[in-house]
Amino acid sequence: MTKQVSFKEAIIILILMLAVLGTGVIKFGLSPQTPVLLVIGLLILWAKIRKNSWDEIHSGIIDGVKNGIVPIFIFILIGALIGIWIAAGIIPSMMVAGFNLISVRWFIPSVFLVCAVVGTSIGSAFTIISTIGIALFGMGTTLGINPALVAGAVISGAIFGDKTSPLSDSTNLAAAIAEDDLFAHIKNLMWTTIPAFLISLILYTIIGHSVSSTATIGNVQETVHVLTTNFNVSWWAIVPIALLFVCAFMKIPAIFTLILNIVVSTAMVFIHNPKTSISAIAGYIDNGFVSKTGHASVDALLTRGGIASMMGTISLIFLTLSLGGLLMKFGVIQTAMTPLSKKLKTPGSVVTAAILSGIGVNVFVGEQYLSVILPGKAFKQTFNDHGLDNLALSRVLEDGGTVINYLVPWGVAGAFAANTLGVSTMALLPFCFFSLLSPILSILSGFTGIGLKRLKA
Repeated sequence: MTKQVSFKEAIIILILMLAVLGTGVIKFGLSPQTPVLLVIGLLILWAKIRKNSWDEIHSGIIDGVKNGIVPIFIFILIGALIGIWIAAGIIPSMMVAGFNLISVRWFIPSVFLVCAVVGTSIGSAFTIISTIGIALFGMGTTLGINPALVAGAVISGAIFGDKTSPLSDSTNLAAAIAEDDLFAHIKNLMWTTIPAFLISLILYTIIGHSVSSTATIGNVQETVHVLTTNFNVSWWAIVPIALLFVCAFMKIPAIFTLILNIVVSTAMVFIHNPKTSISAIAGYIDNGFVSKTGHASVDALLTRGGIASMMGTISLIFLTLSLGGLLMKFGVIQTAMTPLSKKLKTPGSVVTAAILSGIGVNVFVGEQYLSVILPGKAFKQTFNDHGLDNLALSRVLEDGGTVINYLVPWGVAGAFAANTLGVSTMALLPFCFFSLLSPILSILSGFTGIGLKRLKA
């Protein structure tokens, strides 16, 4: 670079970015791709005015996108898995089983609990949202419950599971960045995670009891009949679900887990219908499953999946990562964060600043891993200087970093969840209680000292 970015210049750039993104997405209701692309164009123009070379600009984009290659590949596999799971009758089977087991009054808290428990076992919020989450979302829609509320419960439970599982990438990353033991990190997370979980459960229970279902017993029975008539609904559907648990227990990476599940689920399609053609299977993988039951609501719910369905999300992720790479390349984020970390006086202010930094990285960069890495590197010494243990830092990185990405429309996780469940991020945001509570409780811990791990004298 020809000249280092000043603190004032960095803040102006970030404020203008937020104004463009917020105006485009919130005020005008645009899909995030266009505002993000506009911001990238303005950032490149700014870089050229400062006489940065095209090689530097291209390098920033490449460095940013490089971090997202694995998640992008996982999203492609998830799109294929959804199409095959519907064709094999796995998601319809989960819906039928759920209708027989869960009452309407307890539906919302049940959604939250199921996603939380299964998520802890699997360690992947993305997998929970795109498999069990779709089935539960379909049930909620059939029952006539607000889709945004159901989506919020699904995502909150999935995030809790992801956050508390030793198999989670983000949890391992937070522990690694703070340089502390993984299981000590998870144990220390409980000071804010358990209260956030319990408050969320109470809120979902209260709201779940107050919402009215527009569905009658006849409507539900009709939906169950349509599912059992048109799909291969059976207890064999538990095989691919159990496979997820087995792979998680054996610590098999997500990419191979998903590929293996696609293969097993494809075999189930052939077992149920030996006349299925190879081109039909390819169609499920490429373009998703097209439901043709004649029942409008069921067809709307189960016409989804396929690699093509993920292209919108992937394009947004590509743009967002490119934007993050440029901001990192030109030192905008680092310049804005570093002076802040040096002017803090109390443990409470340190925790608050780190939380806000994690939220800021999510908003400005849209990448959940960077929301852990950047504040972690910027605040590690500051935490230690104020007598705070590395465990205090790693918990803050989770509370203000990974859980917030699901609330950002142009964030990797937020875009994925919105696209998978078909509910906009802004619509589900007020109901994603666990994500909203985690940073608040972490800040309270910072000021009260409750659960705040300090260095041993």
